[in-house]
Amino acid sequence: MRTSVLPRAAATLVLACALVANVRAEEPATAPVASPAAGGKVHSGHGIAMHGDLKYGPDFKHFDYANPDAPAGGRRKQAAVGTFDSFNPFIVRGNPAAGIGQIYDTLMTSSADEPFSEYGLLAEKIEVPEDRSWVAFTLRPEARWHDGKPVTPEDVLFSFETLRAKGQPFYRAYYGNVDKVEKTGPRTVTFTFKPGENRELPLILGQLNVLPKHWWASREFDKTSLEAPLGSGPYKIKSFEPGRRVVYERVRDYWGDELPVNAGRNNVDEVEIDYYRDDTVELEAFKAGEYDFRLENSAKAWATAYDVPALKSGLMKKEAIPNKRPVGMQAWAFNTRRKPFDDPRVREALGYAFDFEWSNQNLFYGQYKRTRSFFDNSELAATGLPSAAELAVLEPFRGRIPEQVFTTEYQPPKTDGSGDARQNLRKAAELLAQAGWKVDPKTRKLVNAEGKELRFTILLVSPLFERIALPFVKNLERLGITADVRTVDSAQYRRLLDEFDYDVVVANWPQSNSPGNEQRSFWGSAAAAQHGSQNYLGIADPTIDALIEAVIAAPDRDALVARTRALDRVLQWGQWVIPQWHIADDRVAYWDKFGRPAVVPDQGVQIDTWWIDPAKAKSLEARQPRPQS
Repeated sequence: MRTSVLPRAAATLVLACALVANVRAEEPATAPVASPAAGGKVHSGHGIAMHGDLKYGPDFKHFDYANPDAPAGGRRKQAAVGTFDSFNPFIVRGNPAAGIGQIYDTLMTSSADEPFSEYGLLAEKIEVPEDRSWVAFTLRPEARWHDGKPVTPEDVLFSFETLRAKGQPFYRAYYGNVDKVEKTGPRTVTFTFKPGENRELPLILGQLNVLPKHWWASREFDKTSLEAPLGSGPYKIKSFEPGRRVVYERVRDYWGDELPVNAGRNNVDEVEIDYYRDDTVELEAFKAGEYDFRLENSAKAWATAYDVPALKSGLMKKEAIPNKRPVGMQAWAFNTRRKPFDDPRVREALGYAFDFEWSNQNLFYGQYKRTRSFFDNSELAATGLPSAAELAVLEPFRGRIPEQVFTTEYQPPKTDGSGDARQNLRKAAELLAQAGWKVDPKTRKLVNAEGKELRFTILLVSPLFERIALPFVKNLERLGITADVRTVDSAQYRRLLDEFDYDVVVANWPQSNSPGNEQRSFWGSAAAAQHGSQNYLGIADPTIDALIEAVIAAPDRDALVARTRALDRVLQWGQWVIPQWHIADDRVAYWDKFGRPAVVPDQGVQIDTWWIDPAKAKSLEARQPRPQS
């Protein structure tokens, strides 16, 4: 499962993304009806769940984590680091403006308190057969673009074909199993799938960002542009300064205001996003009152940087709000398209040089847990030895995957946190020697049989990571390895990432509780050669491809869990990355002008359900006047 607008490596405004709830609707959310169409009985209804039943029935009024009585109005100011030069987030070129996704509506929208369920947004009805070999969406007659024209099936057809042909490589992988799409009624579009099990495809198509065909008819989709695009969503662009600021305003006559999926959401009249040169400047601007809401990513800043009078007086709030979403994998990521990272022994050896325990104590104030799974903080994470269900998935690949997958639980190297990593470095030296690397007695540098030195560059996008990278570099030096640290701006970082022009980067693969087709873009062979894909590692392994397809074809929740754990084990023992860390909280700081619902879903903080509390905003302004736009 993925969100509707593809996340990018450049700094963007991202909050939480999809999780789990075990409550189910008391009545079936869809009703089976007889149909002559292929695939058996057809289920027609207001929503669809990946597995099992929907939580919210056909007559639901609002999501449990949204307050339908929330007042509308006011302005929320947020921040981003770097720059932007485009309002097109769907293509490889350019740096899209943060928040641009809120101008578009999708066919369906996900709830934040279920593993993976979707409810009608542009579509009033979804139809799907038992075998999920096709899906049909019927558009709402009232759905409108911001220029007043209706959203049509032709717009849906145009959007799908354009994203697949000209969008980021992600879309080609994501929509790879769609055989054809056609208009099958005055307001209905049907997608027919290629043979094979892919139960997620109806939900994937539900996430389709629908674009206006008539607006794009006179424009080039694959070119960057700062012309404000036409959308159908709750917000539109009000004003902007290229690279510095973008302001979105709530659409006063938004066609979807009264829908249950939107009740209690999109409450503020304006969302302003200001850009800052780096994280340090961004943080200082927040403390000075230049913007309202901040999601803190730095453990050091969280521990030390908010000791200011405004926090003590209550003008500013600082909270760690728990969530239960899978954290995915953040890691030092090797580009295995380049030597020596194509050798798993070298990759494993370098992992022994990263001292997480020391970093956590001395740099992170003990706030983090070591990540060990590509699906950490969820039931999808592989722990212990394989279960019988996992072994049934893995056995056909015995001899083609590391034997440890069957015999040993994966754990990243550990230290006592004292800073003395000699034992780990000794193990690293043994692995490097097995891979043909020896220390030159004259230069004290690690060289191979041809005398070539082991040297590489760690590419960073944030100066905050330099203090983390440098102790790692010092341990590598003790092994005779030279590692340079290079920090670049977000635009250059994105270009280098898209072109796979790096040795080692800090990469992040977010996960949901219902993994599926996006795994092809993360680890699939086809994505390894597609510039702009998220296969940063360059994995091109038929076994991993087969395991990905098994995950996608999972017929039920139990099978999905077993197959995902099997994939996780093979990724873990492939030594593709050096796992970093995670935290199961959303660390948020904000000026005390907001109201928010009492319920926080498992997915975590949902900023679009917060609102400006008029009394709090007035009190805040009276007690401490802050900069105004």
